[in-house]
Amino acid sequence: MSEIDVCITDFTDPGCPWAYSAEPFRRRLMWLYGDAIQWRHRMVVLAEDPQEYLDKDFDTAKQSSGFAKIAREHGMPIDTSLRPRMAATAPACRAIVAARLHAPAAEAAILRAFRLRAMRGELLDEQLTVHGAAADAGLDPADVARWSGAEDVEQAIRADMAAAREPAPAARALDDRLANWSGGRRYTCPSYEVVRRSDGVRIAVPGFQPFAAYDVVLANLVPGLDRRDPPGSVLEVLEWAGEPLASREVAVVMDIDHAAAREELGRVADEEHIGADGLWSVAA
Repeated sequence: MSEIDVCITDFTDPGCPWAYSAEPFRRRLMWLYGDAIQWRHRMVVLAEDPQEYLDKDFDTAKQSSGFAKIAREHGMPIDTSLRPRMAATAPACRAIVAARLHAPAAEAAILRAFRLRAMRGELLDEQLTVHGAAADAGLDPADVARWSGAEDVEQAIRADMAAAREPAPAARALDDRLANWSGGRRYTCPSYEVVRRSDGVRIAVPGFQPFAAYDVVLANLVPGLDRRDPPGSVLEVLEWAGEPLASREVAVVMDIDHAAAREELGRVADEEHIGADGLWSVAA
């Protein structure tokens, strides 16, 4: 096999709390398999205009209630307070695609920055949020703004949206993991398309899934893939990530209890409180 054995296309959106809540599983896959997996991100774009949510009878009260339920059940830090209004995710998605095309090394960082800002309570269609996420990722906000208005970014984001709205045939068999759009069914966030590089065999894993689902897919698709030993400490995980992680992300990477991870993190790391939990950085 080549150095990269598997390509995983992650259909996602920075405003989706389910995609955010699945990040611990993605982190664990990254730890276990490292460079053997190539990750691609494609933007679903949940809303181009805030009115799209309201037309579906989804308002800030329902959003807040949903945030609280997801945070309680999946352990990721989310500010569940009532947002001042619903927000489109398209401006953030456009900035992420702009980074992909013009500063690809920063794509993952700006996606993460938007996720965290959304879950802290910021609105993804406000200029302050877009500029802040660009700066978080080490990019010049003026560059990101200029790139975002270019034709190549417009074409790429439309291609992402079209791909998300054409689920693989196998994914369509799991209809409860898909969502409606005006033209039919689309992927929910996160949805993975896992491709074995040696022969192009593709497996679709639509919607939020437990870690075991991804583990089984990879074990069957590439049974010879080497797995890295578990990390020895929470500090090792934080240093490997190189950015703040949630308690649940650390716990899942280490395969330990959430409370145990928090206790260990409290000894060696600093916490930024968000919602009922927080993000941890190596202590200064």
